[in-house]
Amino acid sequence: MRNAAAVRHSILLALALLFTPLAYAAETEGAAAPVDWESWQAGNEVSNTASLQRGARNFFNYCAGCHSLKYLRYSRLASDLHITTAQLRANLMPASASPADYVKASLAAADGVAWFGKQPPDLSLAARSRGPDWISRFLRTFYADPSTPTRSNNLQLPNPAMPAVLSDLEGVKQAVFRNVETVVDGKQTTEKQFDHFVTVVPGQLDAAQYEAFVRDTVNFLDYAGEPAQVDRRSIGVWVVLFLLVFTWFAWLLKKEYWKDVH
Repeated sequence: MRNAAAVRHSILLALALLFTPLAYAAETEGAAAPVDWESWQAGNEVSNTASLQRGARNFFNYCAGCHSLKYLRYSRLASDLHITTAQLRANLMPASASPADYVKASLAAADGVAWFGKQPPDLSLAARSRGPDWISRFLRTFYADPSTPTRSNNLQLPNPAMPAVLSDLEGVKQAVFRNVETVVDGKQTTEKQFDHFVTVVPGQLDAAQYEAFVRDTVNFLDYAGEPAQVDRRSIGVWVVLFLLVFTWFAWLLKKEYWKDVH
């Protein structure tokens, strides 16, 4: 598990990459259709325990330094993900924490405000409020932008306070835009439309590996938003089957009671 200092190192590394002088992406009138990033889906599966384990690893290595999961206990996480207490203490929990504690960020609120302009949000309910697809697109659409304080920007959430902290894994990308002519109130205007990404600094992972990394991380956040959802869905199937059988028995009983009347 990375401690807070290691997480801060990752942030500084990402910022260092983004501060590297880069030729800003040129606007283009390319004939090919633009990348439809808004249709990207997370494709996660909360019932996949192996994916959840990898997602937990990703979260505690890259996110837990700044973001908390204040509604999730370490003990519940270990039980659901089949993680032993020894593994929990060695790889996920801070030395000062106990299994009964909730997952709290190591970053102090005041430091978060000083570094990012606001306190990094708790992510307990992020997947429930935003949806897994939104989070997946957010983590996959960062690009270099020298005009912002963090030297990065995002298609899903423009001008985020969070820098591209995963750029050491994904690499540094530039966004290429095209000019699109539109008519508004009878006047012709030119608007910028996203076309595609260009990788200018390769990361540790290739595109498929990074997509899998994001999918596992989003899967874990989806689980954290409602740890009981897999059990709920499983029980729900049996409840519906019970109600169907009960309805059939109730119909037979009604038919028996009313046969003399008819």
